[in-house]
Amino acid sequence: MRLKLLTLALTLAVLPLSGRSEDLLDAYREARANNPTLAQSDAQRLSTAEGITQSRALLLPQLSAGLTFSQASGADSRDSAGGHSRSRQLSATLNQSILDLSKWANLSAARSQSESQDQTYQAALQALYVEVTQAYFLVLTSEDALTFAKANEDAYRQAYEQADQRFKVGLSAVTDVYQAKSYYENAKAQTIAAQNTLNDAREGLTQVTGKQTGELKKLREELPMDPPTPNDPNTWVQEALKNNPNILAQQYNVEAAEHTISAARAGHLPTISATVQRGKTTGWLENGNVNPLSSSALGNGRYGTTAGVTLSVPIFSGGATQSHVRQSIYQRDSAQDGLEIQRRQVTRNTLNYYRSVVAGIAQVQAAKASVDSGQKALEATRAGFDVGTQTMLNVLNAIQTLTQSESTYSQTRHAFILDKLQLKQSSGAIDLKDVEEVNALLQ
Repeated sequence: MRLKLLTLALTLAVLPLSGRSEDLLDAYREARANNPTLAQSDAQRLSTAEGITQSRALLLPQLSAGLTFSQASGADSRDSAGGHSRSRQLSATLNQSILDLSKWANLSAARSQSESQDQTYQAALQALYVEVTQAYFLVLTSEDALTFAKANEDAYRQAYEQADQRFKVGLSAVTDVYQAKSYYENAKAQTIAAQNTLNDAREGLTQVTGKQTGELKKLREELPMDPPTPNDPNTWVQEALKNNPNILAQQYNVEAAEHTISAARAGHLPTISATVQRGKTTGWLENGNVNPLSSSALGNGRYGTTAGVTLSVPIFSGGATQSHVRQSIYQRDSAQDGLEIQRRQVTRNTLNYYRSVVAGIAQVQAAKASVDSGQKALEATRAGFDVGTQTMLNVLNAIQTLTQSESTYSQTRHAFILDKLQLKQSSGAIDLKDVEEVNALLQ
């Protein structure tokens, strides 16, 4: 398409002023290294994974050591003289759980929770692909909007000056001057608003990447207008329900809740543990003479070993065990409802993005045709105004129509690329190569 007038102003505006322009991959690399949302998700993933180690540790041998000092004096002393006596007990204890189903269930729950957090991190990584692209394209759209606003303002200024000159020589009424000036002043206000919008869009990109951005590469004029592959919305939905990481994370949450119910119910069951202890007890008088202070299973001054197996049968805990079971069931029900909510949302998003991509092809083509028609209409209206067959108001409206068409064309082009990327994200299939493909469309 041959660009004229306003579109020519846009073409000149998108040329880099100096140096190398940044592209989408540059922005993604900065975001990948500096984005706090992704870093937070990664830290949460690692933190949750530690729960597996902690749950497994309760099933492994537990070794502890103890050292106890005690002193008796006066009537409490075994010394007939009523002096002071002291004792020291040194021991090491090894405990091993033999049967405790609640601990095994908690280990399974910890593994499911870790899997869920892994999928949550994957969802955050996929979301970053889209978030960076959205922020990048918002800057491009805002830059185009500012370019259109400036070109619009300049066109209205020329129309105002022309109307003023024609009025001064008696070729038009003062009404034309007032109309042109009104459109011109309004265009100046729109330029200021467009500049503020661009500034905020740049701050949005900085928020994602953690770095101030310079000149950005633009979307090239000719785009591949291909429909989704496969060209079947139901296929996309089925893939999304199987692969979307948010759904997978919620499925693992349901699994974890099921294991938590098993752990709570195991509170009614017996547990078996084994204990081995080795140690000695030594007693002495204040003057340093060793004195047998007491009889001890470990002996006095000699090492001794005891071993045993403990069977613990829960009988009544004030209703706490039953309460834990009910609480775990409620949490499982909540997780299942959350899974259904996620499924429905993903289904809706997938269908919406699919339809948006399909509709976007026609929208981009229509917007492009609208720009061509608007350009020709403006030229014809101006020519008619010069010969007296068109009014100044018609010229002003033609300028406004062309500007709106230019803006719509810019927005639909950017939206089409984003919709394709978001369709991939919703289906769980988005990857870095998709960002690279979008980056290849920049120039």
